[in-house]
Amino acid sequence: MRIHVTFIDRVGITQEVLALLGARNLNLDAVEMVPPNVYIDAPTLKPQVLEELRSALMAISGVQTVAVIDLLPSQHRRLQLSALLQAMSDPALLIDHQGQVLLANPAFSRCLGKPLEALTLEQLFADPALADELQRHGFRLPMREVIVNGQAFLLDAMPLTGEDTAQAGALLTLFHPNRIGGRLSALQEQTESSFAALLGSSEPMRTLVARAQRLAQLDAPLLIHGETGTGKELIARASHSASPRGHEPFLALNCAALPESLAESELFGYASGAFTGAQRGGKPGLLELADKGTVFLDEIGEMSLYLQAKLLRFLNDGRFRRVAGEREIQVDVRIISATHRDLKAMVAAGTFREDLYYRLNVLTVDVPPLRERGQDILALAEAFLQQACTQIRRPACRLASSTHAALLGYRWPGNVRQLQNVIFRAAAICEQPLIELNDLDMADSHSTVSNESTEESLEASLARFERELLSRLYRDFPTTRRLAERLGTSHTAIAKRLRKYGIGQT
Repeated sequence: MRIHVTFIDRVGITQEVLALLGARNLNLDAVEMVPPNVYIDAPTLKPQVLEELRSALMAISGVQTVAVIDLLPSQHRRLQLSALLQAMSDPALLIDHQGQVLLANPAFSRCLGKPLEALTLEQLFADPALADELQRHGFRLPMREVIVNGQAFLLDAMPLTGEDTAQAGALLTLFHPNRIGGRLSALQEQTESSFAALLGSSEPMRTLVARAQRLAQLDAPLLIHGETGTGKELIARASHSASPRGHEPFLALNCAALPESLAESELFGYASGAFTGAQRGGKPGLLELADKGTVFLDEIGEMSLYLQAKLLRFLNDGRFRRVAGEREIQVDVRIISATHRDLKAMVAAGTFREDLYYRLNVLTVDVPPLRERGQDILALAEAFLQQACTQIRRPACRLASSTHAALLGYRWPGNVRQLQNVIFRAAAICEQPLIELNDLDMADSHSTVSNESTEESLEASLARFERELLSRLYRDFPTTRRLAERLGTSHTAIAKRLRKYGIGQT
């Protein structure tokens, strides 16, 4: 039976309570003094004895209540901690300030493959110096790789301190590499990553999305080709989300942004002592962190021939070695790659491996440039404008109708990324609620207008711009239907305008 005694805190009262308990020769398993409280665990205390004990305790000056409780505070805390550890899916164990194992959750026992009893911290890990290092650094160490029962995990140590801030031990948690990869993937997910996030209803975009959705279900390498700024990574993320791997990590590497040695360690990881300054215990690369998920290799055409050979080996059997590593690692990862370059021409020039090209080019999608997406340009511009207004915390604004022809007629060499930058710049600079043509910085996009006399009417300016736009586009789209599809309107409206300006009537 467990009882809780409350009292008014005065000098000597705790000694009186303890003396009373001692005089009755009670078999006490535990007594916890937390003035003005005493918690008593007396397993042999009978109900009939309890009433006499209650009366005796209440007779002590200052004692206020005597009540039966289920658990002592320490027992309650231990039960809560045990429940918390059991609920954790990752292996975890609690150690004291001397490195002795106090408690381990079922996941750790399963990972260990044998009972935890009689095992010291030094015996749990393949690195016998780890326990000493943990203590020397106050249980504060960077996340590192450890081997438990032949399996590689990332160890995270969280120091625990007592009420007097003294070191009380630590909670050690083991994460499978792809659990960390999942967290990194979640941090990278700043916007919706499904196909619904791809704005646009033009025919080229509908064709792209339909094809990408079909290919997303096929567990094979996917190559995405498109000009810079067309949103290839958005297509890759959407393809991953719609695939059977959608709930696993998606990690990206820009092959053009890193030198060869750094790109190799980022993708494949490195073993302990691989180079000066390398993290002790080694570091997993993206392929390990994304196990069961997807790795996106952006600008694959910029990858060195050495890394191409190493990637080809991985694509052949799913195995690789870390930098300076001896152990072969096998993972299940889908590779999605993207490029704006002509890989066939690079193969012919000897700057891209032919065998790797055919391994990557199993499934392909082509992302259309912005200039071929017609009215999508205006829809994207309005969406970017609302995003910009929200981001810079200015009142909502909109695009004047006079900007539409210029936006549709510009060739957008930087594609969607350039359009987003132009709109953001206009929203940041323009103080009016209406964004006018002069607020859009599109280089030579409206130079023909600015060089003309400013005295002509708006109707005359728009008619001249329309004539120049149709004349320029007609060279690339010499039929009314193709030109109408390019501009996102009906072929009868285009035919009427072509007749009006005498375009194509030779």
